[in-house]
Amino acid sequence: MRAAVVTAEGVRVQEMPRPSPGPEEVLVRVRAATLNRADLGVAAGGAHGAMGGPGTILGLDFAGEVEAIGSAVTGVKVGDRVTASGSGGYAEYAVADIGRVQKVPDRNLSWEEAATLPVALATMHDAIVMNGRLAKGESVMILGASSGVGIMGMQIAKFMGASLVVGTSTDHDRRARLKEFGADVAVNTRDADWVDQVLAATGGKGVNLVIDQISAATINAAMRCTAILGRIVNVGRLGGMKGEFDFDTHATRRISYIGVTHRTRSRDEIRAEYAAMRRDLWQAVEEGRFTIPIDRVFPLDLVVEALGHMKANKHFGKIALSV
Repeated sequence: MRAAVVTAEGVRVQEMPRPSPGPEEVLVRVRAATLNRADLGVAAGGAHGAMGGPGTILGLDFAGEVEAIGSAVTGVKVGDRVTASGSGGYAEYAVADIGRVQKVPDRNLSWEEAATLPVALATMHDAIVMNGRLAKGESVMILGASSGVGIMGMQIAKFMGASLVVGTSTDHDRRARLKEFGADVAVNTRDADWVDQVLAATGGKGVNLVIDQISAATINAAMRCTAILGRIVNVGRLGGMKGEFDFDTHATRRISYIGVTHRTRSRDEIRAEYAAMRRDLWQAVEEGRFTIPIDRVFPLDLVVEALGHMKANKHFGKIALSV
């Protein structure tokens, strides 16, 4: 099969052995995959959990038809249209644990649209509902809201009962579109008074929950935006892995600061995460309540260009590969 592989010379599309599903796995004939930030690090030679190093096939989100199922798999059959997360999605075939496989909703979703769903839904449900403990009527701020995951996060927050959703983006055009996807207030974190803008929108109290995809570059300002006894859930570090941390603001506002990642989760933990997401959100997915715009679609042969487009950070929503 053809696949986008990490090599010593960079990412290359080349022939690789077709994988076989284990007893609790599904083999998918991939029709589309979508890019995630983690792919950039792996493409550059880094690691993401068990993924990384020469010979790694990129890709965490993918959609296609079930080609084969393991001996212990139930709930899907050969030929079903599915969307899944796993590893090796930038390829003609990929395997996924059955706990991370969902049937594509019975509506007119393209393969690319279906492939936008798994990681974004699971990540933001886990951050907002499970770790962020969002209660109806609370306010939420999504830092880095114009990414695919951020766009999904705003919609989930609204669906789960948030009274106010603040989204941030440093790009004027992308910021202007945030209200299409659930933001009540859109702010630019490069504005000198952006903290004051958030405080004004919350009557001076600050937001109850911050979903932080930026980290070092904005953490201290974000804490000033957070209500006393508020929560910050860190899901990304686009602004830097390390930075200054204002411990006094953290203590004064009595903020719960929670870090999450999928890299250290067991198979059972990830299965539980996806089961919780399906419980709360999948009916709404089937009803078309959540959507992520697709910025561009690249053929698999242009995977390097697709990764470059993501690295340039000029996209709104998801970047997809057709396979």
